[in-house]
Amino acid sequence: MANLLAIHSVGNSLVTYLQNTYPESPELEGPFPSCEFRLLSSGELDDMDDPGITLSLFLHRVTINEHLRNTRQINGTSRQQEVPLSVDLHYLMTVWTKSALAEHAILAWAMRQFHLNPVLDASHLTLDAGWNPGEVIQVIPAEMSHEDMMRIWDTLKPSYRLSLAYIARVVRIESDRFEDARPVLATRFSWAEQEVGQ
Repeated sequence: MANLLAIHSVGNSLVTYLQNTYPESPELEGPFPSCEFRLLSSGELDDMDDPGITLSLFLHRVTINEHLRNTRQINGTSRQQEVPLSVDLHYLMTVWTKSALAEHAILAWAMRQFHLNPVLDASHLTLDAGWNPGEVIQVIPAEMSHEDMMRIWDTLKPSYRLSLAYIARVVRIESDRFEDARPVLATRFSWAEQEVGQ
């Protein structure tokens, strides 16, 4: 579990991971030119008319995880902390460049990176969110129809760019509210022998 910076931490960690593993060869005129990696907010998309060569991640949707949405405290028993909020993060990954070769090569490389390394563990996640040592985030391709993709781009200021959809799950955000009652530590039972015939 993590604190309220978990959502930003995941996006920032994904961008940092791609940036640190990118096979940059600025001295070559090949498919991997110098590339900037950015986590974009909705407002920053307005300034992406001519960003140079950039791979961006844009969080366009956050949903409650469907498998954990109904998780509650077991049998109403007292627990020190409430059940965490579990969310899935939906990203658009886009390459911004005027070169078809660079666009296709960088996008294919990023897809391969997430395919080969689909799990971010605590060593890849930024420290600001206070992740538990055993925490892991899965990064999986998302099923998105052409119509849904176009609907997203129609609401954005930049014109359409080749994009892929990914989901990062499960991001668990812990509660900072503790219950008033102290937890039950032990229960005492007693028994006594009863004579046969009574």
